[in-house]
Amino acid sequence: MNGEIVVITGASAGVGRAAARAFAEAGAGWVVLLARDADRLQDTCAEIERCGARALAIALDVADAAAVEAAAERVERELGPIAVWVNNAMATIFAPVEDISPEEFARVTQVTYLGTVYGTMSALRRMRARNAGTIVQVGSALAYRAIPLQSAYCGAKHAVRGFTDSIRCELIHDKSAVRITMVQLPGVNTPQFEWCRTSRTHHPQPVGTVYQPEVAARAIVFAATHDRREVQVGLPSVMTILGSKVAPGLLDRMLAQRAYEQQFTAEPIPRDRPDNLFQPVPGGFGAHGCFGERAKNASPQLWTSMHRDVLVPALAVAGVSAFAWLMRRPRRRALPPRR
Repeated sequence: MNGEIVVITGASAGVGRAAARAFAEAGAGWVVLLARDADRLQDTCAEIERCGARALAIALDVADAAAVEAAAERVERELGPIAVWVNNAMATIFAPVEDISPEEFARVTQVTYLGTVYGTMSALRRMRARNAGTIVQVGSALAYRAIPLQSAYCGAKHAVRGFTDSIRCELIHDKSAVRITMVQLPGVNTPQFEWCRTSRTHHPQPVGTVYQPEVAARAIVFAATHDRREVQVGLPSVMTILGSKVAPGLLDRMLAQRAYEQQFTAEPIPRDRPDNLFQPVPGGFGAHGCFGERAKNASPQLWTSMHRDVLVPALAVAGVSAFAWLMRRPRRRALPPRR
């Protein structure tokens, strides 16, 4: 990162906090942390500084466009040009659509979708002027394949993908050197399952293979520093995205039958459990959630994707060499027929 300035939204916990550490370890000079909870932001600052970078915490709600713009203005005024802006903040609610109020649906959309829009607009105002910079949208496999009980979140992530594709076309049209990319995540072991709002009576959980947030963080740093249109994390994400294109109707029926139960553990939760939809939940939440025992620390698929520029030529050379070797092998002469 060569001492550059990185801004991350939703940086006080989960994937955002892991990404903040990863950027610091990759050589960022300043990591600017945007989130609502001031105490957790200060804890994250301490982690960043232990990793060798400097940190600035700005407490705000990404659904407030004026606050996001003011933060961007402050960063460039006090620290310098923003090199990377990561839109990571999200909110969700686990409930059938008939159990979601208009206010709840609007709030998920404002944070997950409009928060990304506002961050992108503030970053673009500055990056376009100097024709440099990268915007990373933290997405999900659910941006391609929606699942039941998360209609607000899935709708917002689909919207983020459409918005990002549109902006990318505009940048290409203008021959801009500013780059925008999206990272599609699988299920990740973060605190969101401990504080998300739900109308159900049992503890929410990630579906399928679960990864530690450091895996997602590596993908985000890679996307910020390499020219990739999109980075997909984990084989489940790849298969989900592929399945949504090849057999969407079949996936509809499979998810209708299985996804209700798969999104919850057998552990009941109290009805008065606090959630973070409108206000942050106080407490010492970090990058990790409560599913560490089943979470994977690495993704072979991600490693392969990150190294494809080396692997593809190497495989091509290996294939050509194997073909040439087969062609050089002496052929056995056919035996004369017996009389």
